Amino acid sequence: MLFNKKISLKKVNIILILLMCILVCIGILAISSATSFSGDRQTLIKQILFFVIGLILMIIIMFINYRKLGEYYILIYIITNVILLSVLLVGVANKGATRWIDLGFIEIQPSEFAKISMIFCTAKLISKCNSKINSIISIGKIGLFQFIPFILINRQPNLSTSLVILMLLVVQLFISNLKMKYILSVTLIGIITLSIGVGYIIRNPNQNIIDDYQRNRIVSAFTGGNSQSDNYQTSRSIDAIGSGGLYGKGIYEGAISQLNYLPESHNDFIVATIAEEFGFVGIFILLTTIILFIARGLHLAYIVTDDFGKLIIVGYIGMIAAQSFINLGVVTGILPNTGLPLPFVSYGGSSLWANMMGMGLVLSVGVNREETMF
Repeated sequence: MLFNKKISLKKVNIILILLMCILVCIGILAISSATSFSGDRQTLIKQILFFVIGLILMIIIMFINYRKLGEYYILIYIITNVILLSVLLVGVANKGATRWIDLGFIEIQPSEFAKISMIFCTAKLISKCNSKINSIISIGKIGLFQFIPFILINRQPNLSTSLVILMLLVVQLFISNLKMKYILSVTLIGIITLSIGVGYIIRNPNQNIIDDYQRNRIVSAFTGGNSQSDNYQTSRSIDAIGSGGLYGKGIYEGAISQLNYLPESHNDFIVATIAEEFGFVGIFILLTTIILFIARGLHLAYIVTDDFGKLIIVGYIGMIAAQSFINLGVVTGILPNTGLPLPFVSYGGSSLWANMMGMGLVLSVGVNREETMF
């Protein structure tokens, strides 16, 4: 059966759920502060509603037998790509990108859900090919499988999310039976290609590889840009982080976030709000919670015996780790502005729902895992 009629509560990873809830609560508190300057309470109310709906979605998926659902991975893959294609055809444009679909009562961002479906579908494909994954046919099949959603997301344009899709593939291949020499070779080629590409983009203002606004973000990250224009958000973010000190200025007391000097302070740059108002202690609690979440997820992957379940968990935890690292890199000026939210913390229904649906898959693997003798 696709749905389990009952599950063993002792197999439900309560600690993982608790850590997720702590991250969401930190986010809700920071969103409340970041939006208080304008008297906008709708954003806070929406995020709380998103969380409640996300919990329902997570619980429903937790009761699904992931192995049975895996039998429909081709159908899920096709539906994912059809939805991504529909974004290009009938999507809503905003700030130069077409990434959203208007459902009338809400706009959703399908690329966020595509990350979760691709983790699931790629995990199933790799588990089916694992015994012969070192053949050219298997590697080519997996590569083509990932290439289609990569292109569809990249054309929105959404370079950061499309690169996350490829990053997740590398993470999942790393724990497969693929020989290390192939993994290292592909990684080395990827690093060299990326370095050459970035160098070309920086040196050539008229390049046609990426959009101009994306190039400006990359150039600003490497050259510092103009703090009053190209690098405004990052510059204000660093100011906010630096002004927080050890204990912060206190909730609703951060001047940079409260006076709206930092755009997107409730979204991509929410870490800056946390740092300004709760200081080093607040950031330490946030980072510790994220690290514990990642460690707990990897521990679950370690005790799971089947390849499919292990690949799902590692893919999902890899996504959380990668997006957290990238988001923190952006707000501190280490990386170009990518537009990736901090999982569970930043404002956004699509991001929160997708992450909680992914959590549901991870919990499903946990409750359906087979007990081992050792």
